[in-house]
Amino acid sequence: MKGPRMDHVDHDVNAVQASLLSDAAWRKSSYSSPSGNCVEAATLTGGVALRDSRSPDGPALVFASAVWDAFLRGVKGRCYG
Repeated sequence: MKGPRMDHVDHDVNAVQASLLSDAAWRKSSYSSPSGNCVEAATLTGGVALRDSRSPDGPALVFASAVWDAFLRGVKGRCYG
């Protein structure tokens, strides 16, 4: 994956201030509601970051590429609720 590096990630909590990912290209989920309850994702070098669109400078959860890929396989395989 190409994108900003994960240098600012606090690996104890898998999070970073989204404002530190200023080079990230955030995109909203196609399942976002019109009321603004949206999750945004950004591809990073070596992972993916997720944030709340209502708090763009707030915290972002960060997942390594392998973890994100496993999550997507689980969703596609209907492994979650």
